[in-house]
Amino acid sequence: MFIRIILSCFLIINLSFAMSKDEIKSEMSNKIDKVLIILKDSKLSNDKKTEEIVDIMDSLFDYKLMSRLSLGRTWSEINDKQKNDFVKLFTKKLKDSYVDKLNLYTDELVEILGTEQPKSNRIILKTQLIGKEDKYNIDYKFYEKETNNWLIYDVNLLGVSIIQTFRQQFAGFLKDKTFKDLMANLATLPNNTK
Repeated sequence: MFIRIILSCFLIINLSFAMSKDEIKSEMSNKIDKVLIILKDSKLSNDKKTEEIVDIMDSLFDYKLMSRLSLGRTWSEINDKQKNDFVKLFTKKLKDSYVDKLNLYTDELVEILGTEQPKSNRIILKTQLIGKEDKYNIDYKFYEKETNNWLIYDVNLLGVSIIQTFRQQFAGFLKDKTFKDLMANLATLPNNTK
């Protein structure tokens, strides 16, 4: 069941499209509905579903910020080329994980509950994954990148931050290994976010 929650997250997580604060709820609802329609289309291959969903969703996430937050203090210790290489690899890992989860979709529904604004430049879109037996809360965290331009920088699943999870994993790995080792490890890991 937790894998389905991860899937729900990645339905949205392949989102650097800009939208205003007032558009967050309606735009996300519209995009989620389109994704669910694609996933239910038995005529489409998984590759085609992936392609169409990425086309819809691949513009709302700030992958560079997600990469920087996930890498933590190591980000300030690496050069620009290493940063660019990490962003590319980390983004690919997020998307590959999403693709890997497509087959697990089993007609769950996603309900948008509303938004909260804990800070002037932060908005949380609260949603719920509704399965046959249970409901799970999933929160999408937006920040204002530029004036009235809001992007996703994190997702909370059952109260657990995806970015914090990656950050802890990377920090643990880098205690006795190098950044180069981390890059090699990320490049060879299977697509697995269980």
